[in-house]
Amino acid sequence: MPNHSKERDEAEARFKRAQKAIDDAKEAKAHYESEARAVREKTARLKALRLAKEAADLATQGDTKPITSKTTSSI
Repeated sequence: MPNHSKERDEAEARFKRAQKAIDDAKEAKAHYESEARAVREKTARLKALRLAKEAADLATQGDTKPITSKTTSSI
C-alpha cells in the first residue's frame, strides 16, 4: 500500500506542476496582450497628433507667400 501512496504523491506533484505551467502561460498571454493593446493605442494617438500637426503646417504654409527666385534664369 505505501507504494500506491508514493505513486499518487508523484502524480499529484506532476499535476500541480502542469497546472502551474498552464496558469503561468495564461498570465504571460494576458500580459502580452495588454502590452500589445498599449502599443496600438499609443501608435494611434501619435498618428493622430502627427496628422493634426501636418494639417496645421499645411494651413500655415498656405498663409505665407511662396518663395520666388530673385535671379533670372539665363537662356
